[in-house]
Amino acid sequence: MLDLATVIRDIPDFPKPGIIFKDITTLLANPQAMKQTIDEMQQRFEKDNIDAVLGIESRGFIFAGILALRWEVPMIPVRKPGKLPFETISESYTLEYGTDSLEMHVDALKAGQNVLIVDDLLATGGTVRATAKLVEKLGANVVGCCFLIELDFLNARKQLQEYRIESLIHCDAE
Repeated sequence: MLDLATVIRDIPDFPKPGIIFKDITTLLANPQAMKQTIDEMQQRFEKDNIDAVLGIESRGFIFAGILALRWEVPMIPVRKPGKLPFETISESYTLEYGTDSLEMHVDALKAGQNVLIVDDLLATGGTVRATAKLVEKLGANVVGCCFLIELDFLNARKQLQEYRIESLIHCDAE
């Protein structure tokens, strides 16, 4: 078993000074690390009767797509405004300086479906909360949220206490 944290490259001062960017392209380029990542994500939710996997733009699409194929369920993209071609529902969330929003097709889910939300990184939790609200607007159930990396020092779990959070890598410091 690989220590997945060692496969991810840290890029200091990107996209701005003081930020250490977690570059997952090194993990994506390593087939053994990718397989282990998907295996671990799948194992954590194997018994949850997942009906659909939602991937958050853009790196969440990678992991969500593979998980959806393995479970033979739909993969639903959640995107920034104006990127989806059909009628959408929208949910806004707060950023450090302002707000943003996410969208999903109005017919992406059916009431009662069990949904797993997937993204590469959990930071403050704003995008995940907005995505969960989109799921709930359509009457589906958020079974859990799965991440490759969680920035523990940002305390997103406090804001997402009603959801099951599973992360493969935990980062305790900036």
